[in-house]
Amino acid sequence: VQLVESGGGLVQAGGSLRLSCAASGSIFRINAMGWYRQAPGKQRELVANVISGGTTNYADSVKGRFTISTDSAKKSAYLQMNSLNAEDTAVYYCNVEERTGWGNLQTHWGQGTQVTVSS
Repeated sequence: VQLVESGGGLVQAGGSLRLSCAASGSIFRINAMGWYRQAPGKQRELVANVISGGTTNYADSVKGRFTISTDSAKKSAYLQMNSLNAEDTAVYYCNVEERTGWGNLQTHWGQGTQVTVSS
């Protein structure tokens, strides 16, 4: 399974970016798909994800500013990020949690895309 992210870059505070993630390879069943981020010196944290069945989760810090969407047919996820601020600067990782045919969960990660917000 390969996850390829795109859409990161440098943006001024208050600006917007849209991240995209496309999964390829054999995935038995997607249990969850979403985005994490890791800022320098900090732990990787959940930004937003969509659980099978449609439940959406957002970090409190991005609620009202970020919107996640997924396309299960295309095995893709998108993250629309508005009103960006310096605290959003991080490497953003696409994540897929797969429910395998054996019933266990397997996690897949993209290589990450850098988002830098200048103040």
